[in-house]
Amino acid sequence: MDNLPPLRALQIFNIVGRCGGIAEAARRLGISTGAVSQQMKLLEESLGITLTVKDGKRIRLTTVGERYHRNCAAAFESLQVGRAEVELAKNTSNMRVSAFPSLMSKWLAPQLFDWQDRYPEIDLFLEARHAEPSTGGYDIDFRITYGDRIPDSGNAIELFRDCIVPVCSPELLKGREPIIRAEQILDYPLLSVDWLPSFASPPSWHDWFAAQEVDCPQLRDGHRVFSLSSMAIQAAIENRGFVLAQYSMVRADIEAGYLLMPLARPLFLLSSYYLVWSSSAFDKAWGRDFHRWLVARGKDQHDLNQRLGV
Repeated sequence: MDNLPPLRALQIFNIVGRCGGIAEAARRLGISTGAVSQQMKLLEESLGITLTVKDGKRIRLTTVGERYHRNCAAAFESLQVGRAEVELAKNTSNMRVSAFPSLMSKWLAPQLFDWQDRYPEIDLFLEARHAEPSTGGYDIDFRITYGDRIPDSGNAIELFRDCIVPVCSPELLKGREPIIRAEQILDYPLLSVDWLPSFASPPSWHDWFAAQEVDCPQLRDGHRVFSLSSMAIQAAIENRGFVLAQYSMVRADIEAGYLLMPLARPLFLLSSYYLVWSSSAFDKAWGRDFHRWLVARGKDQHDLNQRLGV
């Protein structure tokens, strides 16, 4: 620890590397350019190497300087994460919930307001991410995950198994023949969802048409592809075509009239969504109530999916 450069010099170097110049760094820090240059010189003397070179009237980082800056930036980011964790630990009336981005925005978040109305003192943090929370990162109380991402901890329960249905904007069908057969959808633009290598993607248009016994060898299933289900759903709302969407994510839009489901013929996903919770989640007064509430919402969705198309 004794051979580390001065912290102030490292802080200023981090800003210089981010904004690409002495003058801009001075402006952001609210100090003189001379003070910035002095700290940069102090850092280089401490390290025994030059980190910047002149490029006309500006400076740029050397190759070594760029590598060192990446390490410094990562270190300061880690310190910021640590500070955030300390602040969270000081607040015992908070809850952190994590879920996949589209599931969070289209299914979970709209329902959470009802639960939080019962606990107005709770500070609710919603984190939308694909990557599973790291044990070394922020503390997550509850996480909704999918399929084989379930940790072997015993703190997990199945929420529901979703299904996909074809939906579109009502405007897309205006003045057109009512859709009563699956093959009629082939006359419209088709929007697809591909979760990329991280996950097994939901059933494709080929899969759905095969389940309806429709032969479509010329179908271009990868013509208009979105990595987020919510993006594909929004494109459908904007009258861009039909999308095979998870029913949990479009039910509210169907009820609101933004989307139309001409054929209620669901095809279920390969895996289910699961609720996972931390070992300390139930230590909080509201933990078990939230767990029961969310499991009940999962059962509601399960029942809706099962009744669809019956």
